[in-house]
Amino acid sequence: MEEKGKTALVTGASSGIGRETAIRLAEKGFQVIAAARRLDRLQKLADQFQGLIPKQVDLSVPENVEEFCSYLSDQKDPVTVLINNAGYSVRGALEDVPMKDIRRLFEVNLFAMIRVTQACLPGMRGLRSGTIINLSSMVGKFIFPMSGVYASTKHAVEAISDALRIELRPLGIRVVTIRPGVIATEFNEVGNQMTGDLMARTNPDYKPIYETAGTGAGKMFAGITLPGPELIADIIVKAVFSDEPKAVYSAGPMSEEFLGQRFSLDDDAFDRFLTDKVELTGLKV
Repeated sequence: MEEKGKTALVTGASSGIGRETAIRLAEKGFQVIAAARRLDRLQKLADQFQGLIPKQVDLSVPENVEEFCSYLSDQKDPVTVLINNAGYSVRGALEDVPMKDIRRLFEVNLFAMIRVTQACLPGMRGLRSGTIINLSSMVGKFIFPMSGVYASTKHAVEAISDALRIELRPLGIRVVTIRPGVIATEFNEVGNQMTGDLMARTNPDYKPIYETAGTGAGKMFAGITLPGPELIADIIVKAVFSDEPKAVYSAGPMSEEFLGQRFSLDDDAFDRFLTDKVELTGLKV
């Protein structure tokens, strides 16, 4: 549907899914605003691919987000394709995650996404056209143990996306949600870095839960070859150019199994299914 020569914005464009998506849209003829914290990476990307505009922004800092939104509002050519990709994870039992870390996570994964979307909507409304693609996760519809804070941000992304889809359809603006499974990117490395050594500082009560759930998760992923970010980037580009994109796309290891069970089982049955999967059934501490 989208024609060449239009402007796209990709957040979190310095690595992973965002980087691959920015490259593909530039190759398709878009002028791409590639936004991320790491300007050096963005500049290297712009040097390699014509049509990429590097733009540094730290989405965890509200003042920085507002400056970025002012920049978007001042653009002569409005953003017609918005890829809200930026996000990261913090892990741990809820009691173990400091509130400052939770607030920062919500700033990046949810509040900045909402604010950037608000900044792009006037231009799309004026054209009665546009595509917004929000990166959720398969855990946008359920949780893994020790991922409740991250999953809560993605549950919120799902709700915002569902609301936008209905609100904006009469204005000719399409809203798509992407639910990746486990993808081989820097996501896990960044999550580990942001989380730190939880086992060293958690209360002893939680250690058996961490250890048991970790062992169960390890068994689930044993022998699985993780696809690269190209898998999701290709789906994003397909949705952008589709005349009738689906409301939601899911792809990647574990997504079919877990989302299939989530949508087919009632809440109690899914709770039992997930607890069994991570081997916490019957654990008493």
